[in-house]
Amino acid sequence: MAFAEKNLLALPPVEIAGRHLKRYHVTADPEGIEPEVEKAAYALLPELLPATDGTPGAGFVVLHRGGDSGAYLNAYSWVWDNVLHFGGGAAGQPALDCPDTDPAHFVRVDRSWIGCVWELAPLEHERRAWIRHVLSPGSPDLAGYLADALPSGTTGGRA
Repeated sequence: MAFAEKNLLALPPVEIAGRHLKRYHVTADPEGIEPEVEKAAYALLPELLPATDGTPGAGFVVLHRGGDSGAYLNAYSWVWDNVLHFGGGAAGQPALDCPDTDPAHFVRVDRSWIGCVWELAPLEHERRAWIRHVLSPGSPDLAGYLADALPSGTTGGRA
């Protein structure tokens, strides 16, 4: 199977269920992810986020529109000061027990998978940003963390 780049779009953060979430969209479509898919995915987000625990309420979301009927939602939340919690959802993908092929019909996916090669592109950047803005300074800089996003571009080739 040959690897092909996909587009990565960094969007402004949103606040959901007491957490500030950076947003990344991944798709091969240069037009981006359909608005109805985005709306349905973000409606599921509160179910994927853990309770706050004293760690600054932050994280990031990767919404990936697959090349077929599938759409995938990965919610990564910082907990316990330096641990990354994962919650996942999917739509339109019968192989993941979705009830139909509608890419806007999201359901929670309880597998131990944390993302595919395209969805994992932001992980290293987010790790470094969390250390830089939250763990290293004398006091956490949540605004600095939220402003420090992986630039839009493609999903591969970053070091």
